[in-house]
Amino acid sequence: MAAAESARWVRAGRVPGSAVAGLAALLFGVAPALGQNVEAQYTITLAGLTIGKAAISGQLSGSSYTLNVSSALTGLVGAVSRGQGSAAARGQIGGGTVLTNGFSFSASNGTDQRSVQIVASGGSVRSVVIEPPFDQKDDRVPVRPAHRNGVLDPVSALVMPSKAVDPLDKANCERRLPVFDGSQRFDIVLSYAGTQQVESEGGYSGPVLVCAARYVPVAGHRPNRRVTKFMIENRDMQAWLAPVKSGRLLLPYRISVRTMIGTTIIEATRFNPG
Repeated sequence: MAAAESARWVRAGRVPGSAVAGLAALLFGVAPALGQNVEAQYTITLAGLTIGKAAISGQLSGSSYTLNVSSALTGLVGAVSRGQGSAAARGQIGGGTVLTNGFSFSASNGTDQRSVQIVASGGSVRSVVIEPPFDQKDDRVPVRPAHRNGVLDPVSALVMPSKAVDPLDKANCERRLPVFDGSQRFDIVLSYAGTQQVESEGGYSGPVLVCAARYVPVAGHRPNRRVTKFMIENRDMQAWLAPVKSGRLLLPYRISVRTMIGTTIIEATRFNPG
């Protein structure tokens, strides 16, 4: 019963995509890492049931980055919803800041498909193409031109430059991520919640930084929707950050988000920090 209910909610699109993607679209079946790349593989659970697998692979070299992510639902949920998605982003890292230069995303559930293409330069969005476009709703908060400047796409938001020599310093949690996914502008606000020890099958094992997370909508959302109100009040969200590239950057090792039908957890089974 729980699996069938999970499948119904996923197929209907009522599980927040930012939680399972990037907050924030994560990730299965990408090319293996090469050379200085980072790579991680994840499992996705919802209400205690395994519903998918995920992976992230990217090259973080010098001041530039490219990331490729994708996801696929598995088991009964996957059989019912046939959900899968992929995303890619590229940009620059400098002065402790991530600047997106482009983002693409596509997802399908077996019957419907949607793609998003964002052209950006230095964190400023130049154009957005969404196919098919979302329905126009009178209660949707308008996205203004100012909302498209100084932003991160959902994949680039996964890359966090270290603010301190020690990657486990609590200062690395204290940040506000300004995210624009093509239709909505929202902030993910992180704050220090402690540390944990983790162990993956391959790659990184050791301490990770635990950050509490909050969702703060800015524009493009529908404020009176039940799910929007739920996510605004939601205090059961965390991101566990692991050091990569010798501690210069951090990437999520684990993301947990309480949804209206249970807690979604995306957790690494393999984590190669590069």
